[in-house]
Amino acid sequence: MKILLASNSPRRKELLTGLGYDFDVVSVDCDEIYPEDLEVGKIAEYLSDLKANAFRTLEKDEVLITADTIVAIENEVLGKPKDAVHAKEMLKKLSGKTHEVFTGITIRNSEKSISRTDVAHVEIDEVSDEEIDFYVNRYRPFDKAGSYGVQEWFGMAKIKNLKGSYYTVMGLPTHLVYTLLKDFQ
Repeated sequence: MKILLASNSPRRKELLTGLGYDFDVVSVDCDEIYPEDLEVGKIAEYLSDLKANAFRTLEKDEVLITADTIVAIENEVLGKPKDAVHAKEMLKKLSGKTHEVFTGITIRNSEKSISRTDVAHVEIDEVSDEEIDFYVNRYRPFDKAGSYGVQEWFGMAKIKNLKGSYYTVMGLPTHLVYTLLKDFQ
């Protein structure tokens, strides 16, 4: 089985490597747009499936993995920030509250496709404007949904409680990937 990871995320690469898999990184070109009336909890899986279906036809021995992560607070989706100002606005919204992180994955071969979503509930401590400025200026979290990385300073210093998989928040629910990949061997 030849595994293809359709992601440029260094975190997803690190996690899949940590599971012991050899894989090739591939690109998928598609507009990540979802229906406006789609439930927040279904968006990540919808986008993951969209990416999988936008990829070329797979050879018999190939297995494709796609993923998408969204952060949501009070039914508002916080995607990747456009710039530093946007990132700071998002982090202020998360301050002192609990939000959800949804990561959807799709695993597909030439015969079948399986999609799943995992959710984690993340409680953030109060964050001052100075702390937000420090984090955004130093770590530049512009490639991260919700404007933060669980594995970086913000996660280490400000996550008060996490219910669910740490790896789901990081961008790849490794327990699901491992379990589902067994069905493709």
